[in-house]
Amino acid sequence: MHTFFLIVLLSLHPVPQQVSSIPWNESRKLTWTDFLAKPDPVSGNAAMTNSVINIEFNIDDTSLDYTISCRFDKNRSWVKVRTAPVLQHEQGHFDIAEIYARKLNKEMKALSFNAATIKNDVNVIYDKIMAVYQQVQHQYDQETDFSRNKPKQAEWLAKIAADIKSLEAHAGYATTQVISQKSALKK
Repeated sequence: MHTFFLIVLLSLHPVPQQVSSIPWNESRKLTWTDFLAKPDPVSGNAAMTNSVINIEFNIDDTSLDYTISCRFDKNRSWVKVRTAPVLQHEQGHFDIAEIYARKLNKEMKALSFNAATIKNDVNVIYDKIMAVYQQVQHQYDQETDFSRNKPKQAEWLAKIAADIKSLEAHAGYATTQVISQKSALKK
């Protein structure tokens, strides 16, 4: 029997009914035309990036297959101040989401299949990765002062680029990955 789960993480907003989103792609950077939501009038932020990391998986008695996605939600992302430094900062948020999608894939690849605990195992991994992801997003804003601290912003962008490169082996998460009892026995 197959069971289907969809775990969704959104930065600061609930899931909209119709999502217009952009998958993360190294060669496709964000532009201001991607930010479609109406700005929050009470927010002091210059812009808001909403990134979504999904994992979809199927389980049976002998295996788990999964796919992960990392997307920019155009309908939940907004802008008030359109400057190159602010856009670069917002791209940094989306790139951090990609790092954590890759880290999620890395953890999933290391998972040993146990039919009795697999559902819980996946949820524990997801929750652990997403908790750190949220902390890092907050730390990024605090240390860069939302892009205004130029030296810190440059440091963060270099770190983000290095982290993406270091996790390159875990970038293929959009294709179905399979964890089975057979692969667990080989470990």
